[in-house]
Formats: sequence, structure tokens, C-alpha cells
Amino acid sequence: MSVTVLVGNPRPGSRTLSAATLVAQTVTGAAPDHVIDLAELAPGLLRGDDAAVAEAKATVQASSLVVVASPTFKATYSGLLKLFVDQFQGNNAWEGVLALPFMLGGNPAHALAPETTLRPLLSELGAVCALPGLYLLDTAYTTDPALEAYAQRWSPVIKALTDK
Repeated sequence: MSVTVLVGNPRPGSRTLSAATLVAQTVTGAAPDHVIDLAELAPGLLRGDDAAVAEAKATVQASSLVVVASPTFKATYSGLLKLFVDQFQGNNAWEGVLALPFMLGGNPAHALAPETTLRPLLSELGAVCALPGLYLLDTAYTTDPALEAYAQRWSPVIKALTDK
């Protein structure tokens, strides 16, 4: 299984990056194989034909599981994440990729954002969206028992869907 963490926070080395890496480790029992911090690719996303962006795209498409992470901005995902996914052509670009929609935020009122905004985006890309979205508060993601409960419930599903 190849696991990638894809982070759409516009700040490099963000809490979203830390939280998403923790999510990947908790649900798979191992560190992710790849971590893509889109903040580091931002200038290339605007240029169009950038080698680092092309490599990131290829990494995502070759992954078994992608933890797609974004901070919650106005109850939805970041524009930086949208800019990256707009680089993919067609509605089957992520075919065969299991996607875990994950959002980090400051207000529990936005807990449905991964389901209502991020999941449809991933579905449009053709990702396998068999996992429910996960939302954690940015002030408590390291200690929130919801992450462990999520992992206990969904890790067997991840294993079953990614074992090839």
C-alpha cells in the first residue's frame, strides 16, 4: 500500500500538515510514504507546466490511499487545494485511489465540511470515496479520541480496499 498525505494549507509546515500526517499514521499504522505540502508548490501551480507539480500529480495517481487535508475556510476547503486538483483532467484522474477527506478547523459547527464540500470534489476526480470524512479541531487534534475511534472503525476497510 502506498500512502500519500496531500495538504492544501497555504502555510508551509502547518498544523494541517501535522494533523494529516497523524491521521495517516493512525489509520494505517505506519508513516505515510509521501507528503505533499501544496504550500511549497504554490508558485508552480500558477505557472502551468511545472515539474514538481507534475511529480506531485503522478504521486497522487499512483497512491493506494490519499489523505486529502485542508484547513476549513468559510466552511469549505482551501483555494490552494482547489488549484491543485484543477490540474487533473477528466473525471477519472484519481481512478483506483482511495481518498480520505480530512479537514482541520477551529469551530465544531463546520464538522460536516469534509462530507459536504471535500467528498464531492474527490468524487468528481474519480477517487474511491468509501470512507467518511473526518473533521478535527485544530486545538485538540493530537488528543481527540475521535481520531482513534475513526481508525478503529475504518482501518480494516482501508486495508481491505488497498490490499492488491
